[in-house]
Amino acid sequence: MAKGGKGGANQAQLLGKNQIGINPNVPLTERPVIALTVAVLCNIAPDLKLVSDHRRTKCAMGTPDNKEKDEVEEDIPIALCLASDSSSSTVGTQLLGGDDENSKAVVKQWLDYVTKMSVSESPKKTAALIASLDNTLQNNKTFLMGGCAPTLADIAMFSALGWPAQNTELKALLAAIGQSPSPTCRWLETMASHPAIRESTQLALGVAGNAEAVFCSDSGENPLDDLISGMNPLEGGTPGRVCTRFPPEPSGYLHIGHAKAVLLNDYYARRYKGKLICRFDDTNPSKEKDEYQTSIMEDLKDRLKVHPEAMFTFTSDYFGVIKGYADYLIANGLAFMDDTPQDEMQKERMERVESKHRNQSVEECQKLFKLMCSGSEDGAKWCLRIKMDMSSDNGTLRDPVIYRQNTTPHHRTGTTYSAYPTYDLACPIVDSLEGVTHALRTTEFNDRDEQYAWIQRLLKLRRSRIHAFARVNFQYTELSKRKLAWFVDQNLVEGWDDARFPTIRGVVRRGVNISSLRKFMCSQGASRRVVNMEWGKFWAENKKEIDLFAKRFMAIHKTNHVKLFVENGPDAEQSNEFVTVDYLPKDPSFGKRPMRLGKDVILEAQDMEGVTVGEEIVLLKWGVVKITQVEPSLVGQFIPDGNIRACKRKITWLASHSNNTPCILTEFDNLISKGKLDKDDDFKDFLNPHTMATSEVVGDATLKTLEKDAIVQLERRGFFRVDRPYLSEEKPLVLYMIPDGKAKPMSGLVGSLAHR
Repeated sequence: MAKGGKGGANQAQLLGKNQIGINPNVPLTERPVIALTVAVLCNIAPDLKLVSDHRRTKCAMGTPDNKEKDEVEEDIPIALCLASDSSSSTVGTQLLGGDDENSKAVVKQWLDYVTKMSVSESPKKTAALIASLDNTLQNNKTFLMGGCAPTLADIAMFSALGWPAQNTELKALLAAIGQSPSPTCRWLETMASHPAIRESTQLALGVAGNAEAVFCSDSGENPLDDLISGMNPLEGGTPGRVCTRFPPEPSGYLHIGHAKAVLLNDYYARRYKGKLICRFDDTNPSKEKDEYQTSIMEDLKDRLKVHPEAMFTFTSDYFGVIKGYADYLIANGLAFMDDTPQDEMQKERMERVESKHRNQSVEECQKLFKLMCSGSEDGAKWCLRIKMDMSSDNGTLRDPVIYRQNTTPHHRTGTTYSAYPTYDLACPIVDSLEGVTHALRTTEFNDRDEQYAWIQRLLKLRRSRIHAFARVNFQYTELSKRKLAWFVDQNLVEGWDDARFPTIRGVVRRGVNISSLRKFMCSQGASRRVVNMEWGKFWAENKKEIDLFAKRFMAIHKTNHVKLFVENGPDAEQSNEFVTVDYLPKDPSFGKRPMRLGKDVILEAQDMEGVTVGEEIVLLKWGVVKITQVEPSLVGQFIPDGNIRACKRKITWLASHSNNTPCILTEFDNLISKGKLDKDDDFKDFLNPHTMATSEVVGDATLKTLEKDAIVQLERRGFFRVDRPYLSEEKPLVLYMIPDGKAKPMSGLVGSLAHR
């Protein structure tokens, strides 16, 4: 034991319960890799908090009671402490040598041997360690104590050899041994590939959050791509061992806030060569519908391009299992039935007052639980609460409700059940059962994280790590499912896919590019600070992406235009003269399109305001025209070798022709007129009365070839998404304007609504 809490600026930070202090500047062999491996094997690693402290000369752990501010120092003593505390479990006992006293003594001898060798400076130390291993591992023993699992002896010896878990160190050591195949080489490769060894290596290396282990893959290369800027590594995450989950409730359509959650989960699953589970949290039949479930599946696969490896699972598939765990809690006196009215229960929990039913007998609790689950009216007033800590400063631990009656038929299980688990009970259970290693949750769940861990510990479940991130909010945007449903019910929008809506299908219809959405959300991933994001910042990023592939066209307002007669131009109706232009000037590989030339040209009226006789203008993609007459109509002469740079007016145009494409441009504004609604604000008091406007234009004939969802740029007007392709003169092309993040259009062409 070493005394802590000495104080002073140069003294190490005092460690509390479950805290392990590590100097991030020392080699891996001087970090608590043995102890962390024990913690991983004993299923307690998520309970440990690793503290990066460069002032420490030795790794240390705060004692469980921490009454005397004592610390356990150095790797093996910490490992022994953790294994002993877990000795009630099979794994903890096995790590110490099992139930046999002789085996325990042999493990202790190995630990003493490693401790002695760790201070030796003999150049023959490694050779001596290898000789000891070769001698013990003869007769095809996998581990030092035999059996099919490592003990503390194996883990300590692996550390004594330099902890060669990473690719470079392992290859160097195997090459130094030089007698492969040998018992030691086989053992080294087995230990280096053990999941617990790899996880503890990453935990120890990543204590400061800026380093990742490099493990050997089948190809011999690092299987992990570099982290996207803005993202942090997953604590303890290793290749092929990460499983994330996205658990939407099928009670509404996915919105832009959900996009961050699902895309972060998808990113980590892909990056770590793991898997993503999409699990429907269908524990409240009063809110859930098949319609919402189907829409979520469609949004994930068709719009967000997320394809869960395990496809889709349902919490309802585990209702029977979860009920079994509830029975276990009741049978062991860890839960009680309560009929305290909701308001009174809330008051008691706020005041930390125990329920009058908290100490009811197991038999009484079982009887009332059965009554509640029967669906009877008498059982409706009862709920099941789990015993946690009513004195806790964390309100979520004050005996939360974990089961309630609900006789509404479930959209999947029908009337099989009449009582359902709460999310707080179901989530940690199903996460564990489905193999989730990292549960990504928004910071608003921080208080519930302790509750989540408590339930997994209490039920002796495989532990999951929680990785917190901040939810994303947007200005002038309402994300409440209930409030969004109000807009739909009041016919203020066309439906859940309305382009003014923040639903996934709404923003995609508006013109959100999924690649840019993915990059934008990942760039916000590491932040734990909730921000009210400006849409302009996102649209600016979106523009960078679509600008790379959006083909360029021209279009002129159908009525608010002026005609220009180019005296020496060709007759558009009689001749077929064209100029060929690139679809994408910066990338000719996208091909070319023809632009028809003609005597009769239409121009935007505002572009020609103040034009004078003798002035030269540029018709983009064609050339210079000198204005020879302004009144009563515009007339000009095409100048083949005109000086384009000398002209101030460079404008879009279109030759008048019967084959031009009629188009309807649709612009949108925010549904809410206030940037951020305060807690007491009624969103109905801040409805924007003008949120959609249309205008008619005439465009290039080649616009008729566009398919639905194509994204194009109408030069000097902006970017647009094809909402409806051209069908006929009566059913023209419908384009939805995509914001570009700028306050004003650069071209000067003003739309019908605010440019945002």
